[in-house]
Amino acid sequence: MALKGSGSDVTSSFITAAAADPDGVSTAAAVGNNAALTLGGALASGGSVTFDSPRNVTILSGGDDSAISFTVVGTDESGTAATESITGADTGTATGTKFFTTITSITAVGDPAGNVSAGSGTSCCGVISVARCRLRGIYVVNGSSAATIVFREGSGTGTIKMQFATVAGVSTNSYPDVPDDGLLFAGGGFVTFTAVTDLTAMTTFFS
Repeated sequence: MALKGSGSDVTSSFITAAAADPDGVSTAAAVGNNAALTLGGALASGGSVTFDSPRNVTILSGGDDSAISFTVVGTDESGTAATESITGADTGTATGTKFFTTITSITAVGDPAGNVSAGSGTSCCGVISVARCRLRGIYVVNGSSAATIVFREGSGTGTIKMQFATVAGVSTNSYPDVPDDGLLFAGGGFVTFTAVTDLTAMTTFFS
């Protein structure tokens, strides 16, 4: 969420992420051969999902799905159409690596052996700005664990431009300085972190 202050060219972006929800996208149900999962979990609305922050997807298999895969379709952290193939697990959870902002479908490629559910993972990508920007400041509300949050250019897997170490202290604050005229992200700015533990919330200031 980006907000622009009146009379200023500095904009703020608020970044936060809820805890992972293993069946928030699709609750456990039988899935037919090459059939789509029903997007009807707590995070779904109207047959699709929009995450609080772009994040990875998990697939929980009740049987041995290690020989099949699941195709996730939606949009990525930049709002661009995205697809990921996630190989199923043997009575366990398969974890995707791509960041999704929205999900419009998840389809089995093969015949699942048991019930299947889908949810949100813990790997998150906050969006500072998808356009060229210059980071001017950061305000962090720390999480339960000391961690390193990573600022990247271009995408959630792009070039690392800066790293910042949080402290273990829920509801404690960090407001580090960004030197000189700010840090330039020519291809857009993104920050990657683990949901809940790394930070509770972050506000970035940019122009």
